[in-house]
Amino acid sequence: MNKSETVLVTGFGPFRQFLENPSWTAAQGVKLVGLGEKINVYIKEVPVSYVKTQQIIPELWQTLKPKFAVHLGVARGSRVVILEQTGKNSGYRDRDVCGLCPECECCIEGGPEKLDSLINMRAVSKHFKQAGMDVIYSRDAGRYLCDFAYYCSLYHGERRAALIHLPSSGSLASADRLVPLLQTLIQTMLQQLEDPSETSTSSSSRHFTPHQQTPYR
Repeated sequence: MNKSETVLVTGFGPFRQFLENPSWTAAQGVKLVGLGEKINVYIKEVPVSYVKTQQIIPELWQTLKPKFAVHLGVARGSRVVILEQTGKNSGYRDRDVCGLCPECECCIEGGPEKLDSLINMRAVSKHFKQAGMDVIYSRDAGRYLCDFAYYCSLYHGERRAALIHLPSSGSLASADRLVPLLQTLIQTMLQQLEDPSETSTSSSSRHFTPHQQTPYR
């Protein structure tokens, strides 16, 4: 990146037992540590609402014109970080915090059934697993608000988006460990976005250990 670019990072608002959603806390952590000198990190809390999400995501792409968007969500019961490859358009039958679900049970009427990120999440996850980190790959984001927001973002952002599901328990649920890992994951994705061959040679992920990254407090 030769000039300053914007990277959008979103987390979700309150949901069930999460009065402050850990995904939003993590987004704030990424903003604090940054992603590099030439990258402006813009963060946004997205309500766990289909209607609001359908309004907010396209608006952010239109007004910010980010280089890349990273959407953070929580995978209940998970102890690992999950990189989602695919957003799905239909099958949204679970009600949101407002007690609603989309009338058509889909994100974009007439849109493709699924969209894949430009980032090769399998390659990224494999690279971090080889470095000893609990990072896995998935093609099923769950057909709820995380999946819904991801598809909307992939659609409006020409697939320049990522969805990262965060653990709800275990050592990686700690911000001190999670935020530096997210920082390096996103940097690796940005390198791959610039040059798809970078995943296999990226120094940031090859040498990743939490203490090497910017400390989060």
